[in-house]
Parts: sequence; structure tokens; C-alpha cells
Amino acid sequence: MTENLQRPAQPSLWQAFAYWLKLGFISFGGPAGQISMMHQELVEKRRWISEHRFLHALNYCMLLPGPEAIQLAIYISWLMHGIRGAIMAGVLFFLPAFVLLSALAAVYLAFGDVPLVQGIFYGIKPAVVAVVLFAAWRIGARALKNELLYGIAALAFVGIFFFKIDFPWIVLAAGLLGALGGKLAPAKFKGGGGHGAAGKEFGPALIDDDTPPPVHAAFGWAKLALMSLVFVAIWAAVMLALGWQQTGGQQTLIDMGDFFTKAAFLTIGGAYAVLPYVYQGAVEHFGWLTGAQMMDGLALGETTPGPLIMVVTWVGYMGGVAKQVSADPIAAGLAGAAVATFFTFLPSFWFILAGGPLVESTRGEIRFTAPLTGITAAVVGVILNLAVFFAWHTFWPQGRMDAPFTGPFEWLPVVVAIAAFIALWKYKIDIMKVIGACALIGLAYTLTLGA
Repeated sequence: MTENLQRPAQPSLWQAFAYWLKLGFISFGGPAGQISMMHQELVEKRRWISEHRFLHALNYCMLLPGPEAIQLAIYISWLMHGIRGAIMAGVLFFLPAFVLLSALAAVYLAFGDVPLVQGIFYGIKPAVVAVVLFAAWRIGARALKNELLYGIAALAFVGIFFFKIDFPWIVLAAGLLGALGGKLAPAKFKGGGGHGAAGKEFGPALIDDDTPPPVHAAFGWAKLALMSLVFVAIWAAVMLALGWQQTGGQQTLIDMGDFFTKAAFLTIGGAYAVLPYVYQGAVEHFGWLTGAQMMDGLALGETTPGPLIMVVTWVGYMGGVAKQVSADPIAAGLAGAAVATFFTFLPSFWFILAGGPLVESTRGEIRFTAPLTGITAAVVGVILNLAVFFAWHTFWPQGRMDAPFTGPFEWLPVVVAIAAFIALWKYKIDIMKVIGACALIGLAYTLTLGA
């Protein structure tokens, strides 16, 4: 059936630009939805890359810290058009979300105390509880394949919930347990299998199963070292530029650059995995925003295009305004948003452009995959902790750390959260539709009875 199909022509840089720009505006549905969109368009319709090569690239990106969907876009565009293609696809993937979330943050700060807006977020908050809990279930169902991995997940939950252990230490401990388990019980720590069968045939692809890697994708230690030096130089130059004038506002931007660089390297297991770390730092340590504002930003991040980790744009905007990095609130917010976004995504480009060929050549070796299997298990416990934390703040909004159940118990958010979880889990309803319905419930309740 596909024998007579001709291999597609190499698309020009501008043709690729048009596709990646379009993807940036329609990339809803989280990483699963975004990866599905790319597969349908690039593998099935345009045949720019074969099914096998697409899955090969995806498996590689799943091993890395950072948002796998944007890294997959960077990877495919890098294979096709080199460094220019990688930068183009990566930037266009998050640029629409950056603009939209920055605008929403400005509107939120200006009108967030309006009853209409308060009602919407009254319904959205329990939806966030359901979304995070559903993420824990979804990742756990895939990652927790035996009792040892369940144990690591439980230890992670206990460590962060009861003992307040910082997220980086949990990641390190889980990685060490995974490395040890890979030696003592390798069958228990084998990485997850594929992301679907690679047997489908859609016709000959531009980058096909037997297509040799392009010259620019060949691995070399000198190339790896040079590319790494380039990225370190870019990182250092931007940090120096931020610190050129040592003022309180500039120190905030430096703190953001340092913090979000660390966050980028801890995003193993997806955006939900790093949210507890972002929460600990942005809310509790630096005070860039409140817990309620963090939840509102997460909800808006779920309903805008781009990767969920784009919530860092919201955090940066709020922090820039809160710490007055500029006399103009809009300029302050945009400065914080730009710094948070830049330092969050810079490592993703480095992973592909510098480390891609090396990591790809070692994929499938147990000594490399076992630590990541342990970390993924711990991520389940960490996300569950986040769901519990959000639930507490939603059901007891006046609660404090020293008196967690202070104030009235809110019954409606509990009902909404349960209904939202059932909609996501049992009926597979789209996240955006669930959040939209919850927002309408909150709005109706606020306008009729008063929350």
C-alpha cells in the first residue's frame, strides 16, 4: 500500500518554521498530547521522520531532565536543520505560552481581587488538586512495577511530607538506590519499555530507519567539550549581565537565574516532578509569590499551549513584581518572566546539541537507566505530596503550618476535586474541559451563594 509513495523532499527552513510556529500555538494537552500531535504530523502526514527514529528520539528525551516534548521537537529539528533548526523549534515551542502567560499574569495582578475572577479560581483550585493527583496515579501506574519501586516512592513521600527533606536530596538518594538496585536486582530496575510499537508503516520518510545520521549529529569528544563550553559561556554572560548593577532587584534576577538553572536539571519525570522544588524555593524560600498564586498559575498553565513547566514564566512574572526589580510593574514582571524562562530552557538545548549523540549511544544499558528508574519511582511520592499539600490549602484555606486545620472546612472544593478526578481517570475527559467546567462551578457558586 505504501510501496509507491515517494520519499518526501527536504523541507526548507521556512517550511519547518511555519510548522513549529503552528505547533507552538496548538500544543495543548500536556506532553502526551504534544507528542501525539508531533507523531501524527511528522510521522504519519509529512513523513519527515520514520516511526522507529521518532520513538528512538523520544526514548532518549524521556531519559533526560526537562520537558520531553520540547526536547523531542528540538531533537527532530536538529536532525533536519542543525543548530539553527534546534533553536528555531525550541523557541517557537514555548514562545506563544510565554507571551500568553505573561499577559495573564499582568491581568491577574490587576484584577485578581474582582469577585468574578475570585469565583473562577475558587473552582479551579480543586481542579488542580485532581490534576496533580491524576498525574501521580498516571506516572505511578507506568513506573511502579514492583515492590522495591513502591518502597522508593513511599520513602520519597515520607521524606518530603513528614521530614521536609529538600527535593534535590530526594532525587540524589533515589538515584543512588536505583544504581545500587541495578547491580543487586537488575530485573527490578530495568527502564520502562517503549512508547508504542514501531511497526506502523506510513511510507518512506525523509529521516528513515536506514538513513545515516547527518554530519552535524556525529559524536566527538571535542565537539561535546566545545558545545558545553559555549553553553557555559552563554549562561555566565547572562548572569554577569544581570549582576552588572548590584541592586536589590538585580539580586532577585540573579537568584532566579541560579534557581531555575537548578530546577531545569531536576526536572526528571516531567514538570510535576519539579513543581515541589519550585514551590519550596519560589514560595517558601524566596517569597516570589504565595501558595495560592502558585496554584492559580499552575491552573492557567494547564489551559495554555506549551509545556506545563511554563508555569515558571508565571512564577518569574510574579516574583519580578513582588520584588520590584523595576519601577514599572509590567517591566518588572516581564524581566522576571524572561529570566525564569530563559534559564529553565537553556539546559534543554544543551542536552540535545551537546549530549544527544553520547547519551543516545548508551541508551538501554542498565547502569545508566537504573538510577533514572529509581528517581522516577521517587517522583511518584513527591507528586503525591504535592497533591496532598494543594488539597490542604484548598479544603482548609485558612490553615497554617503550625495549625493546619484552622478555619472552616470547604465542602464544595472536595466535591469538585473528586468529580474532576473521576472525570480525568474514569472518563478520560480532556484536562482543559475539566478545568473549564470547574471554573464555571466556582463562578456560579460565588455569584449565587458567596464563597
